[in-house]
Amino acid sequence: MTSARGTGAAVTDAADFFGARYGEQPEGVWQAPGRVNLIGEHTDYNEGFVLPFALGSGVRAAAARASDDVLELCSRQIPAERVTVRIGGLAAGSVTGWAAYPAGVAWALREAGHKVGGALIAIDSDVPQGAGLSSSAAVECAVAAALTGLYGIEIRGPRLARIAQRAENDFVGVPSGIMDQFAALLCRRAHALLLDCQTLVTSQVPFDPASAGLELVVLDTRVRHDLTDGRYANRRRACEEAAYLLGVPTLRDVTDPDTALRRLDDPLLRRRARHVITDNRRVQTVVGLLRAGAMNEIGTLLNASHLSLRDDFEISWPQADVAVATANAAGALGARMIGGGFGGSVIKLVPAGRCSEISAAIASEFGQRGWSPPRVVPASPESGTQRLA
Repeated sequence: MTSARGTGAAVTDAADFFGARYGEQPEGVWQAPGRVNLIGEHTDYNEGFVLPFALGSGVRAAAARASDDVLELCSRQIPAERVTVRIGGLAAGSVTGWAAYPAGVAWALREAGHKVGGALIAIDSDVPQGAGLSSSAAVECAVAAALTGLYGIEIRGPRLARIAQRAENDFVGVPSGIMDQFAALLCRRAHALLLDCQTLVTSQVPFDPASAGLELVVLDTRVRHDLTDGRYANRRRACEEAAYLLGVPTLRDVTDPDTALRRLDDPLLRRRARHVITDNRRVQTVVGLLRAGAMNEIGTLLNASHLSLRDDFEISWPQADVAVATANAAGALGARMIGGGFGGSVIKLVPAGRCSEISAAIASEFGQRGWSPPRVVPASPESGTQRLA
């Protein structure tokens, strides 16, 4: 995986920051990527289908073993803060803020029976936080790779993903699904990862927009979201309630969608369930098109997903809606919001060579509304977590 700044520069920056903070060199540098979910939003915790791919930008964890069961954490993005905890004393909720994510990984590894000792960890990232690109899972997976690498612990990707997810769910308190950790650990270059979140079976789906004469572009709207503010959890509870009323374990298990939706008397629950059910179908349709070499036909499905997220799941935000509408009016094949919602990024599928023109149209529209211009994030499909040095 190539960092947005280049692998060599990224490793040097992480190692230099580690040395400046701890007065020694790290034993290694590990990187985990941010991710873009091409389609299948809020379907993961409903045990449905998702189709993410890894970004070139990511989180790097420079690390070395430490004695006395002490975990020391620092972040280049938050230079004034340094956190020191004893791993043996970690408990759910005992660390807050950004440090809860790496500390939670150490806790989850211990809870899973792995003998992880003390460590010095310096984190560096070029994944925008709160942009819907899963910077939190990238932190978790980079730290998980670092700790297991330092202590010679062999854990296969799917199992390590579940451990990282437990850190986020049980230690940090965010009820996220499994997609982000699987994507960070298992994605491959020029492919998207089809994940069945019920069986955890994965398959690699060819996804190379450049070879099809297209570009997939991420636009960070610069509106930040916070998945711990309760709105994400509310959507999950609504899905669980809808499944309960329909007599199925999860919305993934609905076999007759039209009949099932008519049985939901509560219009809000009906809308929430309709989004999950239809987005699951869209994932499978997009996979079929990609495998058939018809990437230019997926744009309408991206648009349909955005409308579903906006109207049925009600998690879009004004900047995302304007970016999607403007992109399509300017010549994009399709666009949609991505991530947990209420802020973050959109993706747009555009003909090669039209990215700058369409991005400029969006920036102009934002400017007329008094909004900061969106940030363009490189989005070629790259590989998952790995040791860089």
